[in-house]
Amino acid sequence: MENTFVVNIIHRPEMVPEYAEKVTGQGKAEDIGRKALLTESLDIFKFQQETAHKNNLKVTIQMTYASLFNDEAVEIAKEHHEKYGDEIALSLLGLPCKEFREKYKTKDFCIWMFSMEDKKSIVDDVFGKFYDRFGFYPESTGSYYMDADLTNYIKEKYPMVKCAVATCWEEGPKAYHTCNNSWYTLFDGGPWNPWIPSKQNTHAPAANKEEDSGIVAIPHLSRDLIACYDGNGSNFGTHPQNVLRGMIYDSKTWEYPYLYNLIDQYRHLEKYNNGYAYNMMFVGPGWLNKMGRWEAPYELLAKSYEDGMAYYGQLKKEGKLVDMTMAEFADYYRENKSYTEPECALWKDILYGSDKQLFWYADPYMRACVNMDQGGAIVDLRPYAAKLRWETGIGTKHVQDASYPFLIQEKYRAGYFTHYAGEGTVRSAKVCYNGEEVDLCLCRTHASFAQEGKTRILVLDPVEIEFYDLTVKIQTKIYFEEGASNIKIERNILEMSNPDADVTINEYMVACYGTTEYPEDMTGIQLSLCKAGETKSLDYEYKCREEFMQGAESAAAVIPAIETKVSLTTDAKDAELYIREGYAFSPMFTIGCQKKISDKEVFATWLNLEKAN
Repeated sequence: MENTFVVNIIHRPEMVPEYAEKVTGQGKAEDIGRKALLTESLDIFKFQQETAHKNNLKVTIQMTYASLFNDEAVEIAKEHHEKYGDEIALSLLGLPCKEFREKYKTKDFCIWMFSMEDKKSIVDDVFGKFYDRFGFYPESTGSYYMDADLTNYIKEKYPMVKCAVATCWEEGPKAYHTCNNSWYTLFDGGPWNPWIPSKQNTHAPAANKEEDSGIVAIPHLSRDLIACYDGNGSNFGTHPQNVLRGMIYDSKTWEYPYLYNLIDQYRHLEKYNNGYAYNMMFVGPGWLNKMGRWEAPYELLAKSYEDGMAYYGQLKKEGKLVDMTMAEFADYYRENKSYTEPECALWKDILYGSDKQLFWYADPYMRACVNMDQGGAIVDLRPYAAKLRWETGIGTKHVQDASYPFLIQEKYRAGYFTHYAGEGTVRSAKVCYNGEEVDLCLCRTHASFAQEGKTRILVLDPVEIEFYDLTVKIQTKIYFEEGASNIKIERNILEMSNPDADVTINEYMVACYGTTEYPEDMTGIQLSLCKAGETKSLDYEYKCREEFMQGAESAAAVIPAIETKVSLTTDAKDAELYIREGYAFSPMFTIGCQKKISDKEVFATWLNLEKAN
């Protein structure tokens, strides 16, 4: 896969673009069949297609249900397929049109939110109409999110489908809040780059052939892995209008270096992924509205689109980019990736001028985020090992919330920096000496990436900790072994101002579970310490209790609500392991492991994830 930067460019002729009816129909009663609306949508689609082809770029045309009733849209798709090699695919976005509303008697338009019965009926309607217009079934489809049951049904009924847009990275409470608490589409916790979804859960990648849903999934947008995580993702993506919506441009010159920096940072990910990098641009016509959008005039909207395409076109000309259709990409991905190969991203801030660095890791067992601004603490952890079945839509427990639950999430569960009481979720360590203690979360650092065989290693720059009469220089290394379902963390004492001193390293994980900011019921969680023939356990009752065990083999928590077991283990025989229950004001649990170490010694612990039946 040597240095391959793949780009998917996807257009959809949305005859009734989201938002656009409100704009073109200002002051008029709602009419989604209004001619001005349909004409403008088609004009924008033509402009998008022309811009891509002018730059010698192939497009995947995702026909919407509404566009299948429009002869001109169908003809353009056929012509561009013949002339430019564009793929004719089918989107499950853009359902609303007169025909759809009359049949389903609803204004719902998010396919994953319908009842299962309606999902099947809609899929058959849309795929059937596509076949009527083109004489074949599509090889690619997509939506903002596609739940596992929907994907499984599509694959079973239309086996030629091999690729789908299947989630939108970090569209959770953060995005919901910045949409005035009105965007009821919550799907945090998935991969940011293409993956093979499991049959059980779209977000959790398949670990083997048995779990393989049969499609390659791609994200809805390629987003800034720091800015989007810290704030609203809709402002930070390689979709030029995201950048305009985020106001990340010069209002006088209409230049947006950030857009190109973002594309380049995606190109840079080949360094961590065996020479492969990916990017996508997925743009519906609603963004290029003649009346302007996001406080930007139409001229700027059009210019940003042309400039974005020109940048991809230039990279292609220089041999630095391969443009593929979605179906082509699915074949390429399956030829070049194995199930257990992780997706890695060492990401630096390119927007705010800070020194911040995050490392993202995703494989079939977990998604983890390591924050170098907090000394290499794990600040987001999703236990994919549980492959949690999470049905969504009307008639299920999760009508709108499709997120994959977290064990650690600093944005929704406070992280290290919390209020005056209680704790937030984080996996870090404290260094203790003579009654003083310093959490590594307070020690900012940077990391470099290394790979040895099938293990990815994050090597952090050493940090110095100053106690009253002792200075300790300590280095952290974090190991992600492919297929192992664990994270190994090593703390290495490089230097001490008094070589005869010893310090205690207290490795800990404060965790809970959930998908939003609101606490879940923690009763049912069982905490335990184990060593040969001996077990101490606590059933969570919000009583603030703790237990310790010298030489224990593991400190563990079983969380039945998300079918997950998480444990901390060490190979140090003389370590003390502990478990701690939280209380109502701070509904967390803690598992930990502490040990005295001296100069030049190394202390290693493992965080392990498994499915709990």
